[in-house]
Amino acid sequence: MQRFLNEILTPAERRDLALRWRLMKLLHAGVPQRKVAARLGVSLCKITRGSRVLRRPGSVSRRLLDSMSKEEEKDAGTS
Repeated sequence: MQRFLNEILTPAERRDLALRWRLMKLLHAGVPQRKVAARLGVSLCKITRGSRVLRRPGSVSRRLLDSMSKEEEKDAGTS
């Protein structure tokens, strides 16, 4: 997947994608929108879009983040 994305996205697009994913992870973790904006240096508009995606029923992003959180909890429990 990484090679595919490197082939089709410019470096700027890859940075934007990584930033978007970071903000979605922070929102999913419960960090308030204004704190996310301050921490990442992005507009509240971008944060709001990410928040809407996470609230949308059937959101693939939400399911992926939920799954990742469960894995992290499971791994933390075995350490």
